[in-house]
Amino acid sequence: MRHCLLRLYTLATIFVTISGIHIGAHADEVQVAVAANFTQPLKKIAIGFEQASGHKIIATFGATGQFYAQINNGAPFEVLLAADTVTPKKMEQEKTAVAGSSYTYARGKLVLWSAQPGVVDVTGEVLKKGNFMHLSVANPKLAPYGLASMQTIQTLGLAVVLQAKIVQAENITQAYQFISTGNAELGFVALSQVIKEGKIGSGSAWIVPETLYQPILQDAVLLEKGRDKPAARAFLTYLASPAARDIIKNYGYGTDTEK
Repeated sequence: MRHCLLRLYTLATIFVTISGIHIGAHADEVQVAVAANFTQPLKKIAIGFEQASGHKIIATFGATGQFYAQINNGAPFEVLLAADTVTPKKMEQEKTAVAGSSYTYARGKLVLWSAQPGVVDVTGEVLKKGNFMHLSVANPKLAPYGLASMQTIQTLGLAVVLQAKIVQAENITQAYQFISTGNAELGFVALSQVIKEGKIGSGSAWIVPETLYQPILQDAVLLEKGRDKPAARAFLTYLASPAARDIIKNYGYGTDTEK
C-alpha cells in the first residue's frame, strides 16, 4: 500500500522545468511540497535557485493539511512551504521535520475576487448585499486561506446569511478555478493569485483588511527526508535571500520583517 501511495505522489508531482547550466558535480534535486497559494512565486524563485546553485526544484502544489497527511504516510518530500505556522511547528514536535529549521518566508493576504468587472466593490459591500448565488471558499480545515476566509465572514457577522451560498473548494487553487470558470460569481483567494505587476490583473476585487482575519504567516521547514541533503538546506537558505524576497513581495506578500 505504501509503495502505491509513493507512486501516486510521484505521478501527481508537478515538475518545475528550468533551463540553465548545472554548476559543479554535486547538483541535486529537491522535492518540495508547496502551499497552493505560492505556486507562481515558487516557479520564479526556482529559476533563480537553479541558476545560482545548479540544483533543481521538483515541486508539488496543494493544501497544507493534505501535505501533512501525505508526509506522515511516507511521501518523499524534503522541504515543506506551508500556508501556516502551526503545521511546520507540529511536524518539528512530531519529528517528521528537523527541529529548529522552520521560519516565516511570507505573510499572505486575502482578497475577495470576481473574474467579472464590477461585481466586487472596493469595500466589500457585495458580501452584505448578497446579490449573488455562489461564494467560493477553500476548505478551512485544510487550507489556511480558507480559514481566514471564514474568519472574515464571521467577523463581518455574515456567517448565517452566507452559509447557503458557500461553495467549498479543496484548496485555494480550486477556489480560484471555481471563480475563474464562472461556477462561482466571486470568492476568497490569495492576493498572489490575482496580482500582476502590483495590481489586480483582471476582474474586480476587494483586498480584505488584515484586521478581519488572523495573520496568514507562512512557514518553511526542512523535513526529515531532507535532513542530510545539502540541496534542501541550500533551497531554504535561498528562499530567505534578497532575490527571493523581492519576488515574494512582488506577488503581494508581506515578509516576516515587514508588512
